[in-house]
Amino acid sequence: MERIPLSNSAFEGDNNAYLFADGDEVVMVDTGDWMATTREQLEAEFADRGVSFADVDRIFLTHWHHDHVGLAGEIQAESDAAVYAHAADAPLIEGDDDAWADLQELQEAYFESWGIPEAGREVLRERMIHGGVSMEFPDVTTFEDGATFTVNDTELTAVHTSGHAAGLCIFEFENGDSRDVISGDALLPVYTPNVGGADVRVDQPLEKYLGALQRIVDADYDRAWPGHRDPIDDPADRAAYIIHHHEERSYRVLDALDRLGPCDTWTVSADLFGDLEDIHILHGPGESYAHLEHLERDGTVVRDGDEYRLADGVSDRLAALSEERWELEY
Repeated sequence: MERIPLSNSAFEGDNNAYLFADGDEVVMVDTGDWMATTREQLEAEFADRGVSFADVDRIFLTHWHHDHVGLAGEIQAESDAAVYAHAADAPLIEGDDDAWADLQELQEAYFESWGIPEAGREVLRERMIHGGVSMEFPDVTTFEDGATFTVNDTELTAVHTSGHAAGLCIFEFENGDSRDVISGDALLPVYTPNVGGADVRVDQPLEKYLGALQRIVDADYDRAWPGHRDPIDDPADRAAYIIHHHEERSYRVLDALDRLGPCDTWTVSADLFGDLEDIHILHGPGESYAHLEHLERDGTVVRDGDEYRLADGVSDRLAALSEERWELEY
């Protein structure tokens, strides 16, 4: 298996595609975005390895986001490759009009309930309407959690890790003496994948994502090959760090409600992240909502319409916790 780094001019953070070409088949995991520069890079990397798009037999996709599936349709058109994805994401990857209309309707409902200003909503509409993306959509063969695939002499096992996206899957495999995983956006080395805004179809997004991270901790892989940037040498440690990061963020959400009083998701987002631009206009309140929803089900936050407030007694508990933290630090 080889990692092929690719630029990402559509979103942030360079992408990775993964190539299995050491046997009878040529197989990819993810394809990068749909931009012409990315296609040129991928074609050049293939040529260096003595293969072309026409040689690709199968493509496995970690999830539906355009910076991971962008070239799948073009490669399939040239090679007749089979394209595989989890059933939850397949309609969006195929460009199904009804699926995209449903997603956009749901996004608009969240934009309203989160309190995103109209100017911000306009920015997001321009970024997120799939018809504005000049890409070819593939036909998709679906799979479910636990599906296994033999790729040359390697067995890939799909592990459903919902949270960042409804159908997000990682692929675990034996890599010589190492037990590795292609982690897509479930586990990244530099920043934490957005939860809540990246796929508004996911119910209880933070709970699902924390469960996905715990699966990675429990699996104790030797190395992770992420969807962006460099490999991760201790995936369990990185996953545990992100779990702790979300615990800290939950505390910050509670602290914001304690200081600000009852407020909507956009106000909490502004307190956590400040002024937002471009796709972060979605990701900031999405992340805030994921935590607010999680805390509401935990009973520490109460929702009144589109506003959230601390449950009775929580403010006193926060004050005690802050004092305890101060004593531990100083």
